[in-house]
Amino acid sequence: MAGDSMKLGSHSASLTRTVSLVPLLTLWPLNAQAHLISTGLGSVYDGIIHFALTPEDLIPAIALALFAGLRGKDQARRVIFVLPLSWLLAGFLGTLTAVPPPASLAWLPLLLVGGMVATDLRLSLGATSVVAILLGAFLGYTNGAAMAQAGPGLRAVLGISATVFVATTLVAALVAAWHSGWIRIAWRVAGSWIAAGGLLLLGWSLR
Repeated sequence: MAGDSMKLGSHSASLTRTVSLVPLLTLWPLNAQAHLISTGLGSVYDGIIHFALTPEDLIPAIALALFAGLRGKDQARRVIFVLPLSWLLAGFLGTLTAVPPPASLAWLPLLLVGGMVATDLRLSLGATSVVAILLGAFLGYTNGAAMAQAGPGLRAVLGISATVFVATTLVAALVAAWHSGWIRIAWRVAGSWIAAGGLLLLGWSLR
């Protein structure tokens, strides 16, 4: 009996020590990944998650889809193909150079495209296509350079570009179907918030 009691006490003490280590393990620092989040599922999925969790990429793409939807179905169709394609091509170039543009320019797409939505700017189909090409080139090159430095490279860019296509298609289709009356005002208000975010980033970069 005494031996059993001693064994039981030993097991209890061991369990207590193990449980006491759990809070310490939760505080143990892990490797920080500032730009790329590793999913463990491969480079393509890393790119998808990167885009979804990077506001300076996601929000300008959504803003352009908002703008294209407000301009009608023709412009919406053009943007959902031109933007991902230019994103992919510029991303490929970025993986070759691995030299990202200054991070202080992150405010520019937010301010410009958000302002276009807020003011309900009327552009021709060609002009909207040029905006989509320029936005895709800027953000795609930035992504490609970052992916080259982080490791995943072109496969991550492929994941990002595919996600850009899906996200912009969904948003542009929604806005093109619902863009009259008060709902149009709501979309423009969303654009003003995006532009305001760009102004905040500009102020931060100048601080």
